[in-house]
Amino acid sequence: MSNIKRKWLDIPYANLSLAEKLDIYLPDEGDGPFPVIISIHGGAFMFGDKADGQLNPMLKGLNHGYAIVSMNYRMSGEALFPANINDVKAAIRWVKANAVKYKFSPKRIALWGGSAGGNLAALAGTSGDVKELEDMSMGNASQSSRVMAVVDWFGPTNFLLMDEQLTKTGNGKPDHSEANSPESKVLGQKITAIPAKVKMANPETYITKDDPPFLIEHGTKDQIVPTQQSVMFYGKLEKVLGKEKVILHLLEGAQHGGKEFETAENLQIVFSFLDKILK
Repeated sequence: MSNIKRKWLDIPYANLSLAEKLDIYLPDEGDGPFPVIISIHGGAFMFGDKADGQLNPMLKGLNHGYAIVSMNYRMSGEALFPANINDVKAAIRWVKANAVKYKFSPKRIALWGGSAGGNLAALAGTSGDVKELEDMSMGNASQSSRVMAVVDWFGPTNFLLMDEQLTKTGNGKPDHSEANSPESKVLGQKITAIPAKVKMANPETYITKDDPPFLIEHGTKDQIVPTQQSVMFYGKLEKVLGKEKVILHLLEGAQHGGKEFETAENLQIVFSFLDKILK
């Protein structure tokens, strides 16, 4: 990151929390306007940072002519859902509102996140103008939080099915329905007691015909978020959006993230998908 010439760090996109900051990285050359990748970090909705190692694959987008915006959002220890998705949508609106200043192309924005960040990217992608997930008092209310593409890396979708699915595959410990699981913590209660809230946090709930194209990638040996989460999400998206707008890519033997996702070959798949839509 130190070798990136054009960058702006720790810029507030809202003012409810110190967490609401983002970093901007532009390609070394060119006047834009650049298509934008907004990076949303994972970390069980409770840790992780906009500048940690999870950003590395997204930063490769600079070589492909993308502006990269990496955001922090409120963690479950500070604020419960829907605070995190309110933050993501506020950041999208901020990027559009500040497009001229930072050489962004406001009509060409993609979201890319892994794990908890994959859930939030997918949720923002399907819930374009869904008012109950948006807090317009956070600023730039004249902007829409719709985006043009989503890259969802192994994000959970339906929290209530995770344990049953992990049990089926035998890949990991089925403990998502416990009171102290990341999912229960971010929703504020044991998930089995609040199905309506779980439904609100599920990107599948909001799928409509005008959703953007999706690329979903998941490891077949994921021991934290069961692979079936992405398979089911893909099926529901494909049914509504059609085959040409949704890609599911399962990485054989890969676990919850890891080097398989960051190979040159796999990143080529991601950037080909983004180029096709945003360029």
